[in-house]
Amino acid sequence: MPAFRLPVRQLVEFLLRTGSIDSRFTGFDRANEGARIHRKLQKAAGEGYAAEVFLSGEREAAGIPFTIEGRADGIFTDEAGVTVIDEIKTTAVPAGDIAEDMNPCHWAQGMVYGALYGRQQGLEKLDVRLTYYQIDTDDILRFVRHFTLEELEAFLQDLLEQYAPWAQRQLAWKEQRVVSLSALDFPFPAYRPGQRALAGEVYRACTAAPSKSGVRLFCQAPTGIGKTMSVLFPALRAIGTGCGEKLFYLTARNTTQSAAEDAIARLRASAPKLALRSVTLTAKEKVCLHPDAEGHPACLPELCPYANGYYDRVNTALKALLDDGTGRFDRAALADAAKQFTVCPFELGLDLSEWCDVIIGDYNYLFDPVVHLRRFFDSAGDWLFLVDEAHNLPERARAMYSARFRKSSLTEAKRALGRGKSTLKTALSKADKAFLEGRKAVSALAPRRGSTTAEEDDSGQTSLLGSGETPAIELPAADYAQDGTVFCKELPSALLAPLRALTAPLQDWLEDDPDAEAHAALLDLYFEVQDILRASERYDEHFAAQLTARGSDLELQLLCLDPSPFVDASLSAGRAAALFSATLTPPGYYRTVLGCPEARAVALESPFPAENLGLYCLPSISTRYRQRDASIRPISDALAALASSRVGNYLAFFPSYAYLRQVWEDFTARYPDIGTLVQESGLDDAGRAAFLERFSPCPEKTLLGFGVMGGIFGEGVDLAGDRLIGCAIVGVGLPQVSPRQEMLRRYYDDQNGAGFDYAYRWPGMNKVLQAAGRVIRTQEDKGVVLLLDDRFAQSEYARLFPKHWRHLEYLRDTKELKKKLEDFWKG
Repeated sequence: MPAFRLPVRQLVEFLLRTGSIDSRFTGFDRANEGARIHRKLQKAAGEGYAAEVFLSGEREAAGIPFTIEGRADGIFTDEAGVTVIDEIKTTAVPAGDIAEDMNPCHWAQGMVYGALYGRQQGLEKLDVRLTYYQIDTDDILRFVRHFTLEELEAFLQDLLEQYAPWAQRQLAWKEQRVVSLSALDFPFPAYRPGQRALAGEVYRACTAAPSKSGVRLFCQAPTGIGKTMSVLFPALRAIGTGCGEKLFYLTARNTTQSAAEDAIARLRASAPKLALRSVTLTAKEKVCLHPDAEGHPACLPELCPYANGYYDRVNTALKALLDDGTGRFDRAALADAAKQFTVCPFELGLDLSEWCDVIIGDYNYLFDPVVHLRRFFDSAGDWLFLVDEAHNLPERARAMYSARFRKSSLTEAKRALGRGKSTLKTALSKADKAFLEGRKAVSALAPRRGSTTAEEDDSGQTSLLGSGETPAIELPAADYAQDGTVFCKELPSALLAPLRALTAPLQDWLEDDPDAEAHAALLDLYFEVQDILRASERYDEHFAAQLTARGSDLELQLLCLDPSPFVDASLSAGRAAALFSATLTPPGYYRTVLGCPEARAVALESPFPAENLGLYCLPSISTRYRQRDASIRPISDALAALASSRVGNYLAFFPSYAYLRQVWEDFTARYPDIGTLVQESGLDDAGRAAFLERFSPCPEKTLLGFGVMGGIFGEGVDLAGDRLIGCAIVGVGLPQVSPRQEMLRRYYDDQNGAGFDYAYRWPGMNKVLQAAGRVIRTQEDKGVVLLLDDRFAQSEYARLFPKHWRHLEYLRDTKELKKKLEDFWKG
C-alpha cells in the first residue's frame, strides 16, 4: 500500500479545529503579515536558531502507512541543553486575553513537529514553545511545555488513529480512480477533426518527466472543435497513469466553467463506474445563503447560522458528500448540502476541494497573490493546470498584481468619521494633505489636453513632460507625462508613507468601534490602503507608478506592466500546465507576457470546410477616430448588405459603445425594416441570457445585433447552427490610447522594440479573431464574416490572420459585396 502523504497542519486542523467562521475585522491579510512577522522573530532569535526546518517522518496507524511532513517555525537548544520546537503565531487577540490554552491546534502542531524531530534525532525529551506575537501592540508572549518523546509519539499516534478512517476512504477512492481513469474511453464515437491532435499534445505535456518549473504548453485550437473535452480527457487519463494528483480547470468566465462541468458530466454518463470527484468554486458573494441587508456575505456567527459553529459540523457534511456517490459538487449541490448541514457553501467548497480530483474555478484561485488557494499553492505539488481562454490571462494577471488608491477615499473617510479629534483623524488629515500636494505636483507636470485614440496614430510617440510651479511634495522623477497623468519608475514614497502611518490607527479604530456608523466606510478604506501597500512590497522593474489628477482628486496606481515573473511562479507550483484558446497569435507574445519563453506552442488547423465560411473585407472604409463620422453611412450600408443577403441572425461588433450607438442610430433610421438588438453596458447574467435568447434557431425574420468587441458576446458565446449565420467586425480592435497603454508601449519598446504590437495591435486583433470565431461552430455550420477597415489589408495585420482565412476576399464596394454574398448563399 502506498504511503498516505499528510501535511502536519492539515492533520491537526482537520481533527482539532472547532468553532465558527468569523470575518469581523481582525486585521488584513493575516497570512502575508504572519509570514513577515515569522521572518522578523526568526531573524531576531540569533545564531543557533534554525528557522523553517522541513521535517518528515513515516508512521503507521490502522494498517495505513503515513508520511507526515511540514515545516517547523524554529528549532533551537536552550541554556539547559534541551531541544525546543518553536511554534510562532500572530494574533489580534488583546495581549491580556492571550492564554496558554486558547487554541489546541497551536500546541498540537508543535507537538507533532516535536515527535518527528525527536525520533529523527534520537532525543528522549524536548520542549515545545508557543510564541504569540500581538500584531497591534508588538507584544510577545511565550509559553513552554515539557514532553518526553514517548508522550509526543503517543499524541501523534492518537491523531493518526482518528484520521485513519478518512485516509482509508481516500486511499480506496484513489485506487478506484486510477482503475477507472486508466480505462476511460473518449466519450464520443469518434474524435472531431483536430480533437485527437489537441488531446495528444495535452497528454504528452501532462505525462512528461517533471521539471522544476513544470511543463508548459500553449495550444491554439479553432473555435468549435470541442476544446474542453479535448483537454480534460487526456489530463484525466494522465492522472490514471499516476501523473498528477489533482486537476485544476481555471477559467476567466462562468460560462466556461459550465462547459467544464458539462464535459465531466458527459464523461460520467459514458463511463457509469467512473470514480471522479469534481467541485466548482464560486465567489462567496454569489453563493452566500445569508447576506446582510446590502447583499454582502455576513460571515459573523451571531448573524449567520451557516457561519456559527461551522467547524463543528463541516466534517459531518464532508463525510456525507464524499459517501453519496455522485462526485459532482457544483454550485447547486454545494448550496443543497449547505442548507442540509447548516454550513457555509463557500467554505464547504474550499474544504471539499482537498478531497476532490478536479477543481473548477476562476483564474484568481491560482494566480491572485491574495486569494489563491494557499492550501495547495504555497508550495509545489503534483498538480495539473488547464487554463481556458488563455488569451484573457495577460490582462487579468496585470490586474491581479496592480492596485489603485484615490485621494477621495480619504476625504470620504474623514466625512464619515465626523467631527472631533482623534489619532485616526490626525493620520487621515496628514495623508489627505500629502495627496492634495501630490495632485498639485501632477497638475503642474502634466496639464490636461484633448484626448486622442489609437486609431489616430499607429506608431507616433505622444510623450510630453509639462512644467509648472515647484511642488510642495517631492515625487520621483517623471518618466512620462500626458494629459493629467504622470508615470514614475520609482515608488512615490511621499504618498505611501502617510498611508503606511494610517494603518495602525485605522486598525485600532476598527477593532475598538465595530458597531460605529462609519465602520463600513472605514473598513473599505482599510482594505484599499492595504491593497496599495501590499502592491508596493512586490513593486520592481516590472511595474510603473501612475499618478492621475482629475478635478480635486488624485489617483495613485501601481501598475503591473509585465506579469510574466508572477505567472511563471504560479505555474511552477504544478507538474504541468496547458494554456489553450482559439486565439493565441502570435505565440511569442503570449509566451513572453506569461513567463513561459521555453514553452511548446502549437497551432491546430481548422477542421471545418473552408467553403462554409464566406470571408470578405471592405478596405475602402476607415474606422480611425478622425474618419469615424465619414464612416458611419458606409458601415450602415455594408451591414444592410450583410443582413439582407439571407434571412437569419447576425452580429456586428464595434470597438466602443459610442461608435456602436452612432452607427445603430443611422442604421435604424435608414433601414427600419431590419430588426436590431443593442448590447447595453453593464449587463448582468439575466440580461446576457435575454440578449442571447433573441438569437433563436430557424428565425422567420432577420435580426442584427450590435455588440462590442472584447465584451461578453465577443467571446465565449456558442450560437451554433443557424442561431448565428454572420458577423461584421468594425475596426481592428485597438485599445483606446491612454496614458496607461502608452506606458505599456514604452515598456515593451525598451524590452524588445515591439511596444505598439504588445500594447495595441496584438490585443486588438485578438478581439477581432475572437469575434469572428462566433460564426462557425460545427462541421455543418455555414456563415459569413465581414471585416470593415482598411488596415485589414495591411501586412502587419493580415499576417495575424489564421491559416483558414487564406480565402479572404478584398472587395471594392458594397455593390460587389452584395454580389459575393448572393453567390455564397446560392453555393
